[in-house]
Amino acid sequence: MTKVYPNITIRTTESPPPKPFNSSNGDANSVVLTVWKKSLLFNCDGFTVFDAKGNLVFRVDNYMAGNKGEIVLMDASGNSLFTIRRKRLSLGDCWLVFDGETGVNPRFTVRKQVNFLNSKCLALVTSGSCKETISSHKRNKVLYEIQGSYTQRCCTVYDDKRQKMAEIKQKEAAVRGVAFGMDVFSLIVHSEFDLAVAMTLVILLDQMFGSSTSPRR
Repeated sequence: MTKVYPNITIRTTESPPPKPFNSSNGDANSVVLTVWKKSLLFNCDGFTVFDAKGNLVFRVDNYMAGNKGEIVLMDASGNSLFTIRRKRLSLGDCWLVFDGETGVNPRFTVRKQVNFLNSKCLALVTSGSCKETISSHKRNKVLYEIQGSYTQRCCTVYDDKRQKMAEIKQKEAAVRGVAFGMDVFSLIVHSEFDLAVAMTLVILLDQMFGSSTSPRR
């Protein structure tokens, strides 16, 4: 079986930041992370994220019987980076993202896109909280747009200037003919984009499109 995690020990001290990696698009400041759709804790559902050297970078450990409307992204030491909460009574699939474990003044909002005229768009990331309004000029500023197909692990995050901020791609095994499957994939984060924000967007795409009952996009 192809090895996913070279260094499995959960660290109790802070891990060094992942070093830049020269990705296929030529960006020497890009960082490539391996995302494993599995928690390292028993009876938990979540994610485990490693850098190129196999060091643990991020964790998501959700108890299966716990609150399905709240997800916490942690660093390797278990410190809370972002708390993700589904907005109740929303017209669409809308999630609020807070710094740390706070529950006030969301840093940004991610809303599932349902515009059939733009079928490539999966979700929009806007500043602040959700605003239930039809008039686009009254909505919060769009910070990022996510396009592609999450079920195929082929997505790109664009900023408001159409620059690539992050990409999700199927992970290629070092051994020819060996596949990881869809539960292990690569997250490529380009320069000047926050690694934790990029992983938060992965978590939300999985919430919107990862279940068997979700639309296959």
